[in-house]
Amino acid sequence: MATFKHISSKNADYGAAEQYLTFEHDEFTMKPTLDKNGQIVPRTGYRISSLNCGGEDFAIACMRSNLKYGKNQKREDVKSHHYIISFDPRDAPDNGLTVDRAQALGEEFCKTHFPGHQALICTHPDGHNHSGNIHVHIVINSLRIEEVPLLPYMERPADTREGCKHRCTDAAMEYFKAEVMEMCHRENLYQIDLLNGSKNRVTEREYWAKRKGQAALDKENASHAVTGEPPKQTKFETDKEKLRRTIRAALSSAVSFEDFSGKLLQQGVTVKESRGRLSYLTPDRTKPVTARKLGDDFDRAAVLETLTQNAQNAARAAEKPTPRQEYPRSIRSRLERAKAAVNAPKQDGVQRMVDIAAKKAEGKGKGYEKWATLHNLKQMAATMSIYEESGFSSPEELEAALAAASASLHETTGKLKAAESTLREKKDLQKQLLAYIKTKPARDGLKAQKTEKACKNYREQHESDFMIAEAATRYFKAQGISKLPASKTLQAEIEQLTREKNSLYNEYREKKENVRELQTVKNNIDQILHREPERGKGRDNER
Repeated sequence: MATFKHISSKNADYGAAEQYLTFEHDEFTMKPTLDKNGQIVPRTGYRISSLNCGGEDFAIACMRSNLKYGKNQKREDVKSHHYIISFDPRDAPDNGLTVDRAQALGEEFCKTHFPGHQALICTHPDGHNHSGNIHVHIVINSLRIEEVPLLPYMERPADTREGCKHRCTDAAMEYFKAEVMEMCHRENLYQIDLLNGSKNRVTEREYWAKRKGQAALDKENASHAVTGEPPKQTKFETDKEKLRRTIRAALSSAVSFEDFSGKLLQQGVTVKESRGRLSYLTPDRTKPVTARKLGDDFDRAAVLETLTQNAQNAARAAEKPTPRQEYPRSIRSRLERAKAAVNAPKQDGVQRMVDIAAKKAEGKGKGYEKWATLHNLKQMAATMSIYEESGFSSPEELEAALAAASASLHETTGKLKAAESTLREKKDLQKQLLAYIKTKPARDGLKAQKTEKACKNYREQHESDFMIAEAATRYFKAQGISKLPASKTLQAEIEQLTREKNSLYNEYREKKENVRELQTVKNNIDQILHREPERGKGRDNER
């Protein structure tokens, strides 16, 4: 699941950003990591590139631009913006995401959404906690050095002008998150809904508080282990985590808001409602924690919905008699039953059989051979079941079906790419149309001027609007558009194309899974047929 994060910085040392991206830093203190000789340790496996720096170093180019336009000279000025796109750790093994591919996606994202800004794009192959998630850092100078077209997230004419600064508003973050989701959808990467909040909202501050607390707890437990003392606690919980656990425990059995608030009050937590929003006050705090800081599961709508469901479940339980519950005969059998339910494997279809001889040649032992033999028997049965259910009478028919499925997948892929290309063109047209429409007051004002001198002065005063209008006009002319479409009609076309693209994408995923299954069945059948002659040869030798 790709995530998107923004950090603004007032640090006037632009070189510090580049140093962080290219050298190892302590994840808690954010200070450079030093080797035994006192030298900072460079990162490995990263990719880095710059944009709009004119061949100069990023820091020098940014400071030169700031001096040119007289911006970012005060201490309180936001000097740079740092955006981070973190991809799901599963994208590398499952979807072929590499550092180079992620770097290319980051560069494309930066050019599209931050035009006119000097930028550093750097991709790291791993995260802080070594989870294996590839992530892209995009650091931009807050100052814009070029006039740019009006993008959908921009709200003011100054957002497009040369010499003005970038603003990261709530609307901009919503737009960027939607674009990250669209990018992951287009590139066939894992993605979650970034626009509808999260059940547990963990801020940057809480994340690092938990990491530091866990590190301190591990250190304390290590000292106890030396003296032979058992650890009192192994998992560190932040105050917000404890509060979430307390709220969920009260919410699991409450049937009304009064019941809910009463159960919380027994734990020392006071729940308050103000302007339709809930907040929770713990005994050790003077200021309550809002539901927004805890997550969507704790806001008023989610709490009332859960309470309503609890009340309905309680009413249904009261209407019908409770069935007699059968208890296991012993604690051991109860634990064995629970363990069997937890450890039950999830079968997602046929899997590829293991080449046991090759694995033994690599040094695998008897334990692996025993597991692989059982695995191959299960997959052989699953393979033959699919083979017979599909009505194949020979390996040639299976190969023909695989070829037909691959051709169908290729055809659907072509349709999907065509739909994505058309949708991209429509969105570009919508972007230019929106920019052109917003310049209408300025264009109408120019027509109202009576003299040539007044027209010239008016045009100078609204120069950015006319530059945007001229750029849009050039785009319309290049696309051969003589009559502009209506905004509602264009939006309807985009929505229809989006539905078609989503439908094709679902069809693509189904056909891709079908090809994968057929390919696995074919490989297993080939391995079975290859093993039969070897078994016969072995029996002949025995004779």
